[in-house]
Amino acid sequence: MTAPVRVLVCDDQDLVRAGFTMIIDAQPDLEVVGECADGRSSVELANRLRPDVVVMDVRMPVLDGIEATRRLAGVGVAFPVKVLVVTTFNLDEYVYDALRAGASGFLLKDAPSGQLLHGIRTVATGAALLDPEVTRRLIGRYAARVRPADGTPVEVPLAPRELEVLRLIADGLSNAEIAASLVLSHETVKTYVSRILTKLGLRDRVQAVVYAYRHGLVT
Repeated sequence: MTAPVRVLVCDDQDLVRAGFTMIIDAQPDLEVVGECADGRSSVELANRLRPDVVVMDVRMPVLDGIEATRRLAGVGVAFPVKVLVVTTFNLDEYVYDALRAGASGFLLKDAPSGQLLHGIRTVATGAALLDPEVTRRLIGRYAARVRPADGTPVEVPLAPRELEVLRLIADGLSNAEIAASLVLSHETVKTYVSRILTKLGLRDRVQAVVYAYRHGLVT
């Protein structure tokens, strides 16, 4: 049998941590190996427990989730850790910064438990998790902070079709939705996404979204 995905839960609210832990531990393919209430502890525990995924809150004492994510993504641990940010949209205006810091995706705290489990499994495989609706609202809301000052798109090393796919990724569309929009096969879209990430030197779809907004490719 495949070893279960090892999860570290980091949230300063006891009830939230307990709820996440109960949901995750009920799954045969997932295992909570530790809990903590601040970002500094998440980095310390990650070095000691070597989790596959950290479920991370943003607003916490001692060290916030953004800086903790930056360290967990490769600066402060002996090995990179996947981070899934789980936050309250109306309160946490810094989630965009967490994505830039290296988070593999984010969900809302009031999302169904099935979405949390799917998110953990998704980022554990090395893929990125971007809830389309949340992406459109959140990234769109704060994109002005990272767009070029004059609003002029910069030249990027992509073919026209690749650029089109990148813009759809930035709009929060899944591969299936992109395929339907451009009348392409799912495999063709996957090839385009892989090519885009390689050409731009990006890790995953999250970084692709950040890149698109930073370079003024979407409005």
